[in-house]
Amino acid sequence: MPTTSQGDPTSAPEPHTSTSERHHHEHVDPILHRPPSAAGQPGLPPISERLYNQDLAPTRVEGRRWSAYSIFTLWANDVHSLGNYGFALGLFALGLGGWQILLALGIGAALLFVLLTISGYMGFKTGVPFPVMCRIAFGVRGAQLPALIRGGVAVVWFGIQTYLASLVLRVLLIAVVPGLDRLDHNSILGLSTLGWLTFGALWLVQTYIVQHGMDTIRKYEAWAGPVILITMAALAVWILTKAGGSIAWSTNHRLTGASMWHEIFAGGALWVSIYATFVLNFCDFTRASRSKRSIALGNFWGIPINVLFFGVIVVVMAGAQFRINGHVIESPADIVKEIPDTALLVIASLALLVLTVAVNLMANFVAPIYALTNLVPRKLNFKRAGLISAVIGLVILPWNLYSTPAVIVYFLGGLGALLGPLFGIIIADYWLLRRTRIDVPALYTEDQSGAYAYRSGVNPRAIAAFVPASAISLLIAFVPALRSLSPFAWFVGAGLGAVIFLAVADRTRVYDDVSGEPIAVPSVH
Repeated sequence: MPTTSQGDPTSAPEPHTSTSERHHHEHVDPILHRPPSAAGQPGLPPISERLYNQDLAPTRVEGRRWSAYSIFTLWANDVHSLGNYGFALGLFALGLGGWQILLALGIGAALLFVLLTISGYMGFKTGVPFPVMCRIAFGVRGAQLPALIRGGVAVVWFGIQTYLASLVLRVLLIAVVPGLDRLDHNSILGLSTLGWLTFGALWLVQTYIVQHGMDTIRKYEAWAGPVILITMAALAVWILTKAGGSIAWSTNHRLTGASMWHEIFAGGALWVSIYATFVLNFCDFTRASRSKRSIALGNFWGIPINVLFFGVIVVVMAGAQFRINGHVIESPADIVKEIPDTALLVIASLALLVLTVAVNLMANFVAPIYALTNLVPRKLNFKRAGLISAVIGLVILPWNLYSTPAVIVYFLGGLGALLGPLFGIIIADYWLLRRTRIDVPALYTEDQSGAYAYRSGVNPRAIAAFVPASAISLLIAFVPALRSLSPFAWFVGAGLGAVIFLAVADRTRVYDDVSGEPIAVPSVH
């Protein structure tokens, strides 16, 4: 039964619960099932505990803490991830020169700035996380589909990225204590003893941070951002000095003409596709932003400017190493291994670990937490869902998944191809159909007359747009004959999702704009 929004949640204990149990529940790990300050508010719909708790509720405008610097440091960490360096250095290996790599990244960054800003504004206005945002277009029940797709991609990558970070830690520990190498040659479920120790240590660190909530993640990102920027700049200066102050601007197999331009635009498109997950759930972070200006300013310095800085580092690293020995490096970790001083090597390796943890927290941990919380809001909150997400990331034995190319290509690649249509539908519905008019309290009611009840809680028109757009996106991603189009699969999927949705949308509905403040909770809780 839906729970009404009247009364304070602490004034009405749950049935069959002892006083001591209620005290433990309320003060140790509480789950708020009703709005804390909605009593006496006329016109509010009945709020359902199957759709509402303190982590899914909208955040109050007053007290939001994410500044432009907070947004900037998200990108200061994520843009400089080892995976992104691997991608950009791969462009050099393909035959693109310095200016072409910068152009490709610039095109992608310009597009990302626009996409992330319009996505971020949605979070600022409504104050809701991504699974609740999905209820607008897909319905209060249909929202489970996009939330679980996004969360499924993230939780697998959380395990894989933690494993990859553990490899760096293993190399670091063996370099400092060579005797540990004897623990790295056995196999327990596919991982050595040292592998289990390093994976477990990083797993515990990340789980501990997440257990303390989004504001702790904000603080970690704010601290890690400058560390990463300084470290990467220092690595670029070191390798440039080692190369005698000059770099090779391209390999000996430079692309020219049409093939060059195809790779430039494909590189820009793939740069956007890398962030296909983030453009979906950026509202998870901007729901705590102080203003729209802080989002735009943080994105400006964090995307176009920071990506240009990233591109310069890539060109210097790749060109300097190629000048030295004719080889194209695959990751900054390759440069770290060449540092002759053990102390400096340790510092650089630790910085890479700080980076990987920062990227994993925001890109691969937050999304499954909200997805799981949305699945069972009566039982799960941010803390509990964070622990479950971490356990899933462990029990899937991600090192075995990573060593199986079919899993990466078909499972994760397939889920990734679905993100474009989801984005197209959600953006078209919010910006073009509703013109940002959202009835936020109605996102938390099971009343069949509610604005987002649709048909038994599912919007069939959104599903009707998602299915064909997804099918075409998957074909482009996996059919060999369409390989030249595969870098643009996300754009095709997003465009088709938006166009089909607008074509089938119900234009007879009247859209109300109702603030979520009456049922909102503090931004830090």
